[in-house]
Amino acid sequence: MPTIITHSVLSIFWGKFYSRINSWKFWALSIICSVIPDADVLAFKFGIPYGNMFGHRGFSHSLLFAFILALLVVYIAFRNIERYSKLWWSLVFYFFSLTATHSILDALTNGGLGVGFFIPFDSTRYFFAYTPIKVASLGYSRFFSASGMQVLLSEILWIWIPLGIILIVVNLIRKRKSVGVA
Repeated sequence: MPTIITHSVLSIFWGKFYSRINSWKFWALSIICSVIPDADVLAFKFGIPYGNMFGHRGFSHSLLFAFILALLVVYIAFRNIERYSKLWWSLVFYFFSLTATHSILDALTNGGLGVGFFIPFDSTRYFFAYTPIKVASLGYSRFFSASGMQVLLSEILWIWIPLGIILIVVNLIRKRKSVGVA
């Protein structure tokens, strides 16, 4: 899995693209949705094995979980928006896609058992064919070690820099359009 830092960076990037709502609640929920799938590491404390449907990278990393979480977030946190309106559904899509990016990043790492994208319908764990991101340790004590720094450098190279370049290009395009230059 990538670090919680990188999942949070991605949520800020994703939110900058969405940018329809700009409130502390929007940004806090964006970060929470991007990292919440890794709450499944608590399963280890309850004796649930890694490969179990409710183990690490299991149900909480599934597309179904991402959709349910998105519905709950929008239903509870954005009550002032007309339910089932275009804006309501766009927020559901935003939080769904943001939560799903967590699993996508995890499937790009080079370690673990893979990601259960389709749990509970299919228990298969998946990786992408190309896995350039070094997998982060589950323990926080190793984060500040040499291997932890290698993980962070891998994330900067494969996630942060490309996202930064994309954000710069998109902002330049948006700026040109707002000025009226086509």
